[in-house]
Amino acid sequence: MKTLFMLLLFCHVASTVKHSLKFFMTATSGVTNIPEFVGLAMVDEVQVGYCDSNIKIAEPKQDWMRDFIKDNPQHRELYTQMCFSEQQFLRANLDDLKQRLNQTGGAHILQKMNGCEWDDETGEVIGLSQFGYDGEDFLVLDLQTLTWTAPRQQAFSTKLIWDADEDRLEYEKYYFNHECPDRLKKYVDYGRSFLQRTDLPSVSLLQKTPSSPVSCHATGFYPDRAMMYWRKDGEEHHEDVDHGEILPNHDGSFQISVDLILSSVAPEDWRRCDCVFHLSGVEDVIVTKLDKAQIRTNWVSPSEFPAAGVTAVVAAGRSSSGILQENRM
Repeated sequence: MKTLFMLLLFCHVASTVKHSLKFFMTATSGVTNIPEFVGLAMVDEVQVGYCDSNIKIAEPKQDWMRDFIKDNPQHRELYTQMCFSEQQFLRANLDDLKQRLNQTGGAHILQKMNGCEWDDETGEVIGLSQFGYDGEDFLVLDLQTLTWTAPRQQAFSTKLIWDADEDRLEYEKYYFNHECPDRLKKYVDYGRSFLQRTDLPSVSLLQKTPSSPVSCHATGFYPDRAMMYWRKDGEEHHEDVDHGEILPNHDGSFQISVDLILSSVAPEDWRRCDCVFHLSGVEDVIVTKLDKAQIRTNWVSPSEFPAAGVTAVVAAGRSSSGILQENRM
């Protein structure tokens, strides 16, 4: 187990030289309360830009990117034009799909993700371009063969049309192999102090109710290359453990949770268990002991509510229900 952990850790450490520039664009139909088009720009999985069909202008989302735009105003114009053109492109294709699939109503979503990954140690560049429709993969570009792959039968006719557009495919090849990584290198160089910083998280033990799993939650760390697991007697514990994904925070940092079902651990064995967080590139780990006194919860036992308070809550609920019924009339 220790050998496996070290191998996984080595893979995480080795990946620190890789950088990415990705664009996520979404067009919707029949979806209320959100713009019909939204575009996000991400560098190393951190949001650095935003636009939508309401504001109609690209906005930088990190201080270092604002500084870059101030020094390179043509990039804001570039991405504002890109936002407009992608909106028109996705909108036209969404309408075409709805017509072709005989979808006259309902909510529909067409998504596009493209960009590139660059290894600043080996120089390797990988281009990415794919589409999703209504939550499923729709088309994926193979840059080696310059052809589109259609995971769904409904996308096959689109694949044939796009495969025949040789000029567009040649542009895609140039963009992903040259233009995209060139931009990425500029961004990484400009935002190096932010993108290559190391922030350790705050780690807490959380529990919804006494019968719920105990969640070891780490938040505020950067970069997103991290590992967290439960341990018993110094060895990684796998039984009744649920590993969550690394998720972004609004400030560009990340969070992760690993849950432990307490039924797998006898009360007298709690002291033998701990949660371990390791951030790639940092030698020391953060160890949090499984201690009942350290578990944070908002749960309050019903027996702790005074009877009068419960009566008041029930009465208020009935009153609110009556008001709602009068409004509906």
